[in-house]
Amino acid sequence: MVHIEGEVVINRPVETVFDFVADECNEPRYNPNMLRAEKISDGPIGLGTRFRAETASRGKPVEIILEITVYDRPKLLTSSIRMAIMDINGTLTFDTVDGGTRMKWSWDMKPHGIFILMKPMLGIIGKRQEQHNWKCLKHYLETQEA
Repeated sequence: MVHIEGEVVINRPVETVFDFVADECNEPRYNPNMLRAEKISDGPIGLGTRFRAETASRGKPVEIILEITVYDRPKLLTSSIRMAIMDINGTLTFDTVDGGTRMKWSWDMKPHGIFILMKPMLGIIGKRQEQHNWKCLKHYLETQEA
């Protein structure tokens, strides 16, 4: 298992940040590696909502199935992510702070197959990639009309 974590402060209200992040369909707007995302379960976004997404990994598309496993608006969002190359269990927490919302992330990654050999590098690569993704989210949300 590989663990990564980090945080970012976004100058937007906690409800706005939570709702935007909880809807995986928004990720292609700010994550340049996310090719597409669609909701595949019925009903409103909440506990048990499932998404199918496709991301680029080393120039090749990788399918992702994401399921929300904890939904406590606007404080906590936990998800289970399944891919051919690895499984990821992640937690996002959202706190109101001066200037907006502090969002913290914590991911446990379990690589499969040959990717097990990459475990030492996954922490470094994963942390850098997550920092970039959430920096892009911050920029996206802070530059949108209120």
